[in-house]
Amino acid sequence: MIGYGRGTAELEGDMDDPVLLRRFAAWLQPGPSAEDGERSVFFKDGVIVLDTNVLLSLYEYTETSRQEVLSALEQTAGRLWMPYQVGLEFVRGRRSTLESRKRALADAASEVNKKLMAARKAIVEAKNVVCAQLDKYARAQEEIDRLDSLVVDSDVDAHLDVYRHEFKRHLDMLKADHGLALNSADAEDPILPRIAKLYGEGVGEQPDDDVLRKRLEEATGFRFPNKIPPGFSDSDKDTPLKSAGDFLLWAELIEHVRQLPPSGRRVLFVSNDTKEDWYEQGSGSSSSRPWPSLVDELRRRAQADLRIETPPHFFGGIREFLDAELAADTYAEIERVSEAFEVKVPDTRLVVTQETAPHLDPPEGLAHAAFKSVGLTSSTVRSVAEAASPSWRLFQWWLIGVTAQLGRRAAGEAEPAVSIAAASRSSGPPSGDWVAGTALSPGEWLHRDSSWIAPWFMDLLGSAPQTDRAVLRRLAAQQAESNRRSGI
Repeated sequence: MIGYGRGTAELEGDMDDPVLLRRFAAWLQPGPSAEDGERSVFFKDGVIVLDTNVLLSLYEYTETSRQEVLSALEQTAGRLWMPYQVGLEFVRGRRSTLESRKRALADAASEVNKKLMAARKAIVEAKNVVCAQLDKYARAQEEIDRLDSLVVDSDVDAHLDVYRHEFKRHLDMLKADHGLALNSADAEDPILPRIAKLYGEGVGEQPDDDVLRKRLEEATGFRFPNKIPPGFSDSDKDTPLKSAGDFLLWAELIEHVRQLPPSGRRVLFVSNDTKEDWYEQGSGSSSSRPWPSLVDELRRRAQADLRIETPPHFFGGIREFLDAELAADTYAEIERVSEAFEVKVPDTRLVVTQETAPHLDPPEGLAHAAFKSVGLTSSTVRSVAEAASPSWRLFQWWLIGVTAQLGRRAAGEAEPAVSIAAASRSSGPPSGDWVAGTALSPGEWLHRDSSWIAPWFMDLLGSAPQTDRAVLRRLAAQQAESNRRSGI
């Protein structure tokens, strides 16, 4: 249920027991529970190893819960140990975790805006249906005029703005409660120094290349084909190094524990990962348990005891055995985040930005599909949308992103996300080289006094024929308004 581990004597069994019972004690012992008599010893005297996903969870919590969780972890300071593999995955994964959260909130805001725009259109269309019937069967012009007066575009917008404002308020609250800006993954990250202080010198050293190569060969050539835990569920990742992450962690852990004094050889491993390469899946109504072979292997290779727990049970143990204070709301949030990790497929989708776009080729045919979806027709703009030149990739990626954002086409499941804007509705420019909207004539741009236009987009407009120029301006203006309403 929540962990797996027994004292050394209990694992080995009574020496008077038959060899069969002693040799397979890990497999024959009852499933773990919170009432295990040996559990408290792991919290008070054991080496505590937090998996990467536990550390990255700190970027998922609200500010209040995060501070309580960090304070609780301070109760374990001095016994925390971080394998080099965990450290590497942690420092590399912080930004993607923050970007994933930011993108989820931005996508939610954009989706809300699209739904409200669709509602606006549906209300007008519904009015037109009724008016058509009134005209066809009753010639009731007075009633038609009354409905036309009732369903005025500006009035519909005013009604929907009430909902838009309330929805945006709640999304903004989520952003504020998170308490971390995107650039927090860099020098301003307030979590990283706290984690570093918690571990002190307790961080594993980088394995030599020869050691790493040997471990990779063991994982990919022997363990994974035979489904020996841990890590075999990741064997289909794109490189052997990524596939073997869990086993590299495990191999480091064994090597580290072997060097400890015999009296300190207890390991409490904490992870959100409960897949079949860590847990023996139960059948029917029986619950899963960490693989007994992991207990056996640590006992055989390092003469150490092992217990594995998920974060909710681990923090419950800190509260019970180390007197840490965790509010009920914080504990509920720990459970929520842990459950999300259990079912979450890591979002490794590429996010294309203005900085990265010039260096990335769009998937073949995607820019052309975006070109067609909005009715662009000129050969000039089409050649730009299909050009291989890095100078036009920014436009290509923007066109791909804006057509998906505004619902002009359905984005493919594996399509990269795009975070590029051609214009902005704001009091100041996003950066110093953006051009004020007043550079365009009143007939070309509605909100000239409160708009800013990207310089590359101004160059594009200058070279586009009039028909496509109007389409491009409309896309940029609608995106800017959508972003403004969504708070992006």
